[in-house]
Amino acid sequence: MTSLPRVIVLLTLTALVVMFAVVLLPDRSESGDGPLVSETLNNAELVQRGKYLALAGNCASCHTAADGEYMAGGLAFETPFGTIYSTNITPDKTTGIGSWSDWDLLNSMRHGLRPGGEHLYPVFPYTAFTKVSNDDVAALYAYLQSIPAVERLNADNKVTFPFNLRPLMAFWKTLFFTPGAYELDDSKTDEWNRGAYLVEALAHCSACHTPRNYLGAEKTHAHMSGGEYQDRVAPGVYKPWSAPNLTASTQGLGSWSTDDIGAYLKTARNDFLESFGPMNEVILHSTRHLSEDDVQSMAVYLKTLSPIDPPATSDADPVVLGRGRTIYNLHCGTCHLPTGEGDPEMAPRLNKGSLVVQAENPASMINVILYGPEAPKADLPQKWREPMEEFQYILDDAEVAAVATFIRHSWENRSAVVTSDQVARQRWE
Repeated sequence: MTSLPRVIVLLTLTALVVMFAVVLLPDRSESGDGPLVSETLNNAELVQRGKYLALAGNCASCHTAADGEYMAGGLAFETPFGTIYSTNITPDKTTGIGSWSDWDLLNSMRHGLRPGGEHLYPVFPYTAFTKVSNDDVAALYAYLQSIPAVERLNADNKVTFPFNLRPLMAFWKTLFFTPGAYELDDSKTDEWNRGAYLVEALAHCSACHTPRNYLGAEKTHAHMSGGEYQDRVAPGVYKPWSAPNLTASTQGLGSWSTDDIGAYLKTARNDFLESFGPMNEVILHSTRHLSEDDVQSMAVYLKTLSPIDPPATSDADPVVLGRGRTIYNLHCGTCHLPTGEGDPEMAPRLNKGSLVVQAENPASMINVILYGPEAPKADLPQKWREPMEEFQYILDDAEVAAVATFIRHSWENRSAVVTSDQVARQRWE
């Protein structure tokens, strides 16, 4: 009985906020009498340009489900608020966006609004796409209208109350969202501005690499300092992954050169590591298809991000470090070497410069130890002589925590201690 008044209060407050959002908050949609594009490009040129921009935005990775048809949606995103499915963005007129105008696409990307004014959830990263220029939105529209139409109904989202009330997104936007196209910084070079536009707008890197608050908004004061999100560790199984720090911190990109960043984005590899896990899709479906100039500009921009360092770490328990050293020497040292420097044919380095090892959040490192790194599957030569095995059936939680802690506190690494509870959180069996 005591919980009933609380429920009534919650429902009343929710209703008041919804009314406020619907009645008082402004409609920010845009419209025009003519076509959105201002450049004198013919449709074929627009389509080709839009195809390139769709690659830069990695649209296919999110809007194409496993074994699904191209851009027909249906990919599940697990969030703290429930499951949200990507939508059909093929030109089918009933289930896709075939009936949309170019202005409709602009409003979805610039303001997070569907035709008719319904709010989109920021799982569709309009918080970054808002910066995309009108001309580029027009090119994307031309491309999306040119791909094969697929009739596929959009799946119903499974979002918990009260977050399933879309009008509440108007209130969320008032608190956390500022729409507007990217504005050039005249004090910077053209290369820097191009990189900023790609990283902050089309590639929406901050969507994964920036931590979020309790309402799912990016923490602007910690921009690009590392984030967490749910993604697949096994078929149908989702666990947290940590996106590393991309600022100039010594535990981020501070040790990487622009050439290191460019090589990673273009080939999924550099002298520090090879891509694995969710980043594979970003590289294989997006950045490796970009021009050398664009990849270089992204690297130039990323190297200018002011360092945001994680909190100072405490010393690890010597007993834990000793146990971790024994496990490392038994299972890891042959390939990664006792120095952690790795071997060009056997395994990547684990010493200073490995963003995954140095990350404040060890989720991705734990996933690699438990399940082995999922190497990029593409027309790339095999990097390592043998793939790393999975240790989920070999090491228990305390052992995984010990070896991870040893690696994160050895050589030139200084990252937070890993606990058994953190490992247990990543296990799925």
